[in-house]
Amino acid sequence: MTSGTGTDTTTARTDWQAWQESWDRQQEWYMPDREERFRVMLDMVEALAGTAPRVLDLACGTGTITARLLARFPNATSTGVDLDPALLAIARGTFEGDDRVSFVTADLKDPEWTSRLPYDTYDAVLTATALHWLHSEPLAVLYGRIAGIVRDGGVFMNADHMIDESTPRINEAERAQRHVRMDQAKKNGALDWAEWWELAGKDPVLAAPTARRFEIYGEHADGDTPSAEWHARVLREKGFGEARTVWRSPSDALVLAVK
Repeated sequence: MTSGTGTDTTTARTDWQAWQESWDRQQEWYMPDREERFRVMLDMVEALAGTAPRVLDLACGTGTITARLLARFPNATSTGVDLDPALLAIARGTFEGDDRVSFVTADLKDPEWTSRLPYDTYDAVLTATALHWLHSEPLAVLYGRIAGIVRDGGVFMNADHMIDESTPRINEAERAQRHVRMDQAKKNGALDWAEWWELAGKDPVLAAPTARRFEIYGEHADGDTPSAEWHARVLREKGFGEARTVWRSPSDALVLAVK
């Protein structure tokens, strides 16, 4: 996904928006309701933190949440934090020159990661389809650290895979139906996770950071997918005053916590 400008600068040679759109399409193959969860997330940001919030885009990836945040709230500011060098390269390229946005490279399992942020507190901390990379115990620890950087009255939201293990037949039926749809989309040319990363690994700009990314993470996570009720309970235990589900699909949920 490079342009033919003939210049030597990385930013000029790389079509970052094309990479953003490619990432979106790959993610939508797994989650066709992806934009709906972002809409609800931003509705709740507006309701509880206003239209000019200071936001932490947690495990930001390519900056998906930041892009939608700024499109809806031009006066917002965003700090993206992630460890993935390839996705951060796309994020930094996309938002280069936008003084509303900054990025921090940090490992969320590092006890000191919050010390690297440019602000002590945030109006909202937002994350989507990322924290299932963590097991429940380190995720609970992370929730405690997040509570420490959300201002009083501020919010945290996590949209992710949250499985209700009490309904195995419903879960299996939903999974089977979803995979029929995914198989059909694949036949129509949709890229899956592995194919997208294979494409990134062949790009002259993203090849090196993609290789580093797989050194850090391996092929995929082996984290947990606890229920939305677990997330809400742990968030309350870690310092939030209220927490509950504000959106859900058969397999995913958006949990909102208010400090």
